[in-house]
Order: sequence, then C-alpha cells, then structure tokens
Amino acid sequence: MILVVYAFVALTILSMNLKISQATSHNSLHEPSIVDYHQQWMIQFSRVYKDESEKEMRLKVFKKNLKFIENFNNMGNQSYTLGVNEFTDLTEEEFLATHTGLRGINLTLPSEVVDETMSSRNWNVSNIVDNSKDWRNEGAVTPVKNQGGCGACWAFSAVAAVEGLTKIARGKLVSLSEQQLIDCTTGNNGCKGGTVGEAFNYIIKNRGISSERKYPFQEKQGTCQSNIRPAIRIREFQSVQSNNERALLEAVSRQPVSVSICARVAGFIYYSGGLYDARDCGISVNHGVTLVGYGTSPEGIKYWLAKNSWGKTWGENGYIRIRRDVEWPQGMCGLAQDASYPIA
Repeated sequence: MILVVYAFVALTILSMNLKISQATSHNSLHEPSIVDYHQQWMIQFSRVYKDESEKEMRLKVFKKNLKFIENFNNMGNQSYTLGVNEFTDLTEEEFLATHTGLRGINLTLPSEVVDETMSSRNWNVSNIVDNSKDWRNEGAVTPVKNQGGCGACWAFSAVAAVEGLTKIARGKLVSLSEQQLIDCTTGNNGCKGGTVGEAFNYIIKNRGISSERKYPFQEKQGTCQSNIRPAIRIREFQSVQSNNERALLEAVSRQPVSVSICARVAGFIYYSGGLYDARDCGISVNHGVTLVGYGTSPEGIKYWLAKNSWGKTWGENGYIRIRRDVEWPQGMCGLAQDASYPIA
C-alpha cells in the first residue's frame, strides 16, 4: 500500500510538468520512487549519461536537489515555489559555471551616472508611468531562448533589449543573433562570459546586428562571420541611474531593459513560479536578464517581470516575477545596480 502511495505521488509530480508544489508537502519520496522519477526525468529532458557510474553520481545530485526543493515547499507561507527542472542533476557549481556568465561589472555610485531620463531624484512615479506594464502584450518580446551550457547570458540580455526597442521604434519584431555577439564581440569572452555594455558597443560599431535566422545560435563560440548583413541598428545605449528602482521603473515603462542580477542561490535556480522574494539571494551579480515589465500582485506586492535565457521549463515559462521596491537601494538580488537600454 505504501509503495502504491509513493508511486502515485511520483506520477502526480510528473503530470504537473515536473513541478514540486506544496501539494506534496506532507509526503517524502520513497527511495525506489526517486530512482523511477529520475529515470522519467531523464526521458523528459533527453538526458543520457556516459556510463552507470555517472548515472549513479547524477542520481545522488538529483536526490539532494529534490530534497532541497521539497523542504522549501514544505515550509509553506512562501510567495513563490521551487520545482524540478532540466538542471536538477547539476551541482550549483556546475550550473553557475555554464548557465550564467556575467563578467567584469564595474558598479558605480548613483552620482557617477548621468541619466537623461531623470529630471529629479524626487519625482512622483505615479504621475509618469502606469501601474503595470508587460511588453509581451505589445508584441515587443520574442519567445524565451535557451543559452544552454554557453555562459553568454550577457548576449541574450542585450539582444532581448534590442529586439524590444526594434518593435517599439520600428513596428517590427525580429529575433536577433546572440551568436554574432558571442563570436564577434572582442571585449567579451564568448561562452566564457562578458558584459552587456560590450555587446551594445559591438552593435553600435558594427552598424547593426544580424537576425537569428541568418546567424543561428550554436551553443559554443565560433569564428566571427562579419559578412552577414545586419538586420537592425542602434545609435547608442544609456545606463540607468544605479541603485534607484524608481529610475529603473521609468526606463522599463518605455522599453525592455537589460539588468544584472545575482543568480547564485539554489532558490533562484529552481524557481518555478510566484513572486520571488528571497532576501538571501545577495547582490553580487553574475547573470544577465531583461526586464520586460512590472506590476503588482493580488496581495499588493510590487514586482518586476524578467525574461531569462534558461528555456521555457524554468520559472514561469522562462520568466520570473521578482519583488520590486525593496528596502535596500540595490534592489532584489542586486538588479538595480547595473541596468542599461539601447537607443535607436
């Protein structure tokens, strides 16, 4: 009878697209069920190991991560949930080494950035922007992409911002080439890391960036193909005043904005839905995402809407809602420290 119950729990989890929720909070997965669950997970994500030794090692990592997810969800009274995703057989160190990639960020004090969008440090946001914004609803956001094991989040963050600007300024949405930035941006290190600023600088100096169709993503750095005709151009890019969520709000009200964020904690890696409010996530940024909106939850909590580059199985179909207007100036997970957007 006990085995039947555990089998039912495992099947229920699978039927919910591998998301562990509070519905399973009163049941611990039995050892045989975890083995079966891992096997089903391997099938869903087409995971193949080189031998039984590696499979056994990955199963141990999978069980450890599964326990972390289950323990968090069992606590209850959280504004967000964690869930199993395609990264659950990776250690945190392995994941961060291959799925982030922000490098060399020089964070500045607020007084060191001249922001042309700010007429006053004390203006009333409610008189300038709407209570909510979702650039997806205005056709300014391409489908969620997946950087895979290439640490080029900086390229995906920059490209999403340029794609949004293109739709807003020129009325057309074009999926642009992260691969071109990975191959050709000399100031960055391809899949080994880089910065959004260098990505924008390359697009400006190159007089544009190619479409993804003409220069597709390869998940590794290759030889720069400089002869492909650019699809879109930008004139310059602007930094948002650092450590000022009000200035960031005004910028996102006009277009998608690239931001740096701290994605070092397991709670961020296994985020599956809800309003992310983790005071322990830190402010030491290592990952680039793109803010494509903002809003307020039914409970009255303000949030940012961010597009990630970890595929659609992560988070809310590839997006995360993260608490806005926190008590510290750097923003939740440090997202208000280093933000920028392109100008047509």
